[in-house]
Amino acid sequence: MSLWEPFSRPSLTPSQIQDLRLAASKMTGAPRRAFQAEMTLKYCRGSARLAETILGWSRAAVEVGWAEHRTGIRCLGAQSAFSGRKRWEEHVPEVAEALRQLAEAHAQQDPTFRTTLAYTRLTAKAAGEALRAHGVSEEHLPSPSTMAEVLNRMGYRLRKVIKAKPQKKIKETDAIFDNRKKKTTRERTRSRSNA
Repeated sequence: MSLWEPFSRPSLTPSQIQDLRLAASKMTGAPRRAFQAEMTLKYCRGSARLAETILGWSRAAVEVGWAEHRTGIRCLGAQSAFSGRKRWEEHVPEVAEALRQLAEAHAQQDPTFRTTLAYTRLTAKAAGEALRAHGVSEEHLPSPSTMAEVLNRMGYRLRKVIKAKPQKKIKETDAIFDNRKKKTTRERTRSRSNA
């Protein structure tokens, strides 16, 4: 056994190397690092440098995977922990609570009692105006479409407010219109005869 024998390349065929690269490319995050660390232990004698050379994997990712395996603690990257925009309710929780109280005051149960959803007759535009009246500044208020989404996330389903429902046509309605037509024709005939 020579001095350099422990550091010789593992006996992986090009097909096996391609399969390992493909398998790792199908995974992300901690599962990928765990897989890379296991394969590095199995085929590269635990050498992250050798795995980087042969398999093309990041040496740092392999080392993090090995540390996760050894300690049992999963590492979170800053991207996954701190990325994404916070919801409006998280930015201004006190205004969100005022909106919840306002919606609760206008809420009603589904008349059929088939669901537990609360419906509110409050429109998103009216909710914004009511919050403005409570002294909430314009910069803390979302757009009406976002306001509708916030109310939906809070468990209130918006319903269109019915302003006026036309009455059904009845016999008296026909009599009124017939009488109006007679008056109009009489007035026209008088104006023609006076001219």
